[in-house]
Amino acid sequence: MSTAADSVMELTRHPESSPINAPYRADERTARKSQRTESSFLDTIVGRRGSLRSILSQVEAVAATNTTVLITGETGTGKEVIARAIHELSSRRNRNLVKVNCAAMPAGLLESELFGHERGAINFHVGRFALADRGTLFLDEIGDMPLELQPKLFRVLQEREFEAVGSTRTTRVDVRADAATNQDLQQMVRDRDFREDLYYRLNVFPVYLPPLRERKADIPELVEYFVQQFAASMDKTIETIPEATMRSLVRHCWPGNIRELQNHIARGVILSNDGIFEPAPLESCEPLESEVSNPTLEDKVRREILAACQRANWKLGGPRGAAARLGLKRTTLFYKMRRLGIAPLQTSGRTESRSSTGLPICDEDYINVAG
Repeated sequence: MSTAADSVMELTRHPESSPINAPYRADERTARKSQRTESSFLDTIVGRRGSLRSILSQVEAVAATNTTVLITGETGTGKEVIARAIHELSSRRNRNLVKVNCAAMPAGLLESELFGHERGAINFHVGRFALADRGTLFLDEIGDMPLELQPKLFRVLQEREFEAVGSTRTTRVDVRADAATNQDLQQMVRDRDFREDLYYRLNVFPVYLPPLRERKADIPELVEYFVQQFAASMDKTIETIPEATMRSLVRHCWPGNIRELQNHIARGVILSNDGIFEPAPLESCEPLESEVSNPTLEDKVRREILAACQRANWKLGGPRGAAARLGLKRTTLFYKMRRLGIAPLQTSGRTESRSSTGLPICDEDYINVAG
């Protein structure tokens, strides 16, 4: 299901709605189109500066092939729009682009949705793979696919054949499958939460979408686009965006990425009068850990330990504990934590460990770091 939240590079659906600095934008688009022999889907994408430009070049190159693309990035960075671009630029563009959200359905229903079922004429159902034959299937939130379904998905991607639920008849399909996730699939493979063979089958051509906080040069163009889009839909006229407002929008860290920016602009257009864009005050947000510039080796090690402890529910020992997830002996992990200044604190009758950064580490139920 298409969502407006993925409009990091949303289609220009209202070309008649001129952006605020129309002369600059018009010249830019004219120059852009003159460099191409024919109009491209990529010309409709908003926010093409910096790192996104090289990403779109990759998208254009891989779209001409049948290669599987794994699109990764935080929630709201535009993964579905990239999947749509790959389809529209491919030789399959006149066929179906079929989308399925792997996180939206339980395992039994998802299997039927993907592969169909033939349990009698009444319950006959055509699956998404059959619908996408000679077209493209977009597997969104692939990291949430149940483990029990992953072997069947691997088989259809590898062999291009499957059996519907309740059927013994093998169906062959010609489907290009692209996938997207905001999760760390490599870590999930290490944790045995995702099949290694499926990961390597999907990760043929990886495309990473950076978060909006790393694409600040694109924010003014996106703001102008969304202001005009929402103003047109609400029958309003917005002629001015104050410089102070734009500076605050560019400085904001946008943890929700384009989805958060879009919603904030929509609220602002509702509140704006007299042709001036006056959004509500931005909520304060702390810079994310990944924003640290030039982190030291100790910073990186500390971050890995934090992530492993969190995924292990703060348990260090055992086959699924933090030490095992990091590939370390428990005693080695204890030593590293002590060397990095990670020490336990007593809270509410239990010991909660925190690092020198103030972030929680592990429960004393499993470890006494102080020795």
